[in-house]
Order: sequence, then structure tokens, then C-alpha cells
Amino acid sequence: MAGGPMPYDDDKMPIYALGLNIGMQISQQTDFKNLLEEDELKILLTGFGDIVKGEATVDPMQVLQQYGPAVNNLLRERMEGVMDKVKKDGEEYVEGFLDCNEEAVKTDSGLVYYCMKEGDGASPVVEDEVEVHYHGTLTDGTIFDSSVDRGATIKFKLGQVIKGWQEGLAMMKEGGKATLVIPPGLAYGDAGSGGAVPPGATLKFEVELFKVNP
Repeated sequence: MAGGPMPYDDDKMPIYALGLNIGMQISQQTDFKNLLEEDELKILLTGFGDIVKGEATVDPMQVLQQYGPAVNNLLRERMEGVMDKVKKDGEEYVEGFLDCNEEAVKTDSGLVYYCMKEGDGASPVVEDEVEVHYHGTLTDGTIFDSSVDRGATIKFKLGQVIKGWQEGLAMMKEGGKATLVIPPGLAYGDAGSGGAVPPGATLKFEVELFKVNP
């Protein structure tokens, strides 16, 4: 997200920052931006504001008792619809990637592996520690995690990460670089990961394997 001028004077920015913090925590739990229409978001924010300002014109507990089940049904239906679309987009992305990269291979598990640079060292097993650089994006190109952008490699036990990484890095050798396209069943599944990875998302990683430590 691009930087820009602060919306308030310095003495008011801590209050604005508090609002951002609350909004981020809520958005990490539920992606309301993609679940609700613009007019629905306005109603949601009105309800939030009525509680914060103590201006609710109806008994909040009565509203929740009467409409709570409808809230749960609405969110469940919307989430299922969004997840179905995300999964379909992922399947189409995999097909397109394979069409555009003839040397890419799709394993029995559904992982897509594309060698960008062949290594000449050891291949890791799940018990090994590896040192890598990686750049992770969603299928629309959104960056959700990148050691490259942070400017520092990362070390971890291969058995501690998602299955797509375990399988994909085992196909690499030290000094190699590869693209991994990982379906949700080998990534974060229907749960997603915080606010960064949506439920049902297919992930793309460019991974460079520097070191394998048994």
C-alpha cells in the first residue's frame, strides 16, 4: 500500500491509529470487504458506531437474540460463495500456468513444480533444516509473504511448514530455484491464514534453496 499524507494532525493520529488497529483485528477474523456489498458495509459500520457512541435506539441484546441466527446463516452462505470462487480461480490459474510453462509438472498430490534453476547440492527431507528465500503471492498477484521483500533469508525445519513446501522443496537441490503452485489442500485449506491468505486459496511461491542442514 502506497504511503501518503496523514489524515489528521499529530495530536489526533493516535486515536486514528487505535481505530485502524481495531479495524485490522476485525478484518483479520472476517473479510467483510469481500462478504458484504457497499450499502451493507455502511449498515455494519452504523451498528458498530451506535455501540461505541452509546447511541443505539434499540436494545442490542434483543437485536442479537432475534437476528443472531440470521447473521450466522448470512455469513456462512457468503463465506461459502467466496471460497467456491477462490477455489475455482485457483484451479483455472493452475491450468493456465501449466499451459504457459511446458516444463512444469503436476504431481499426484496436485502440486505444480517448475524448475527455474537446477541446483547441484543435497535435496532436503522433512527432518532437515533449510535456508531459503521465497516470494509468496495469491493467484491475482497479491503478495502475502516475502523474505525477498524483507531482505533476509529464513531458516526452518522443513517438517514444520505446509505440505506443499515439504513436497516441493524435496524436489529441489541446494543452489536451485523453483516456482511452486500449491493448491489449498496442500496449503492452508478452507481455513486460510489470518487476513493474508483467503480460505481455499491456491498459492504461488518462488523459492530459492540456499542450504540444507541435516
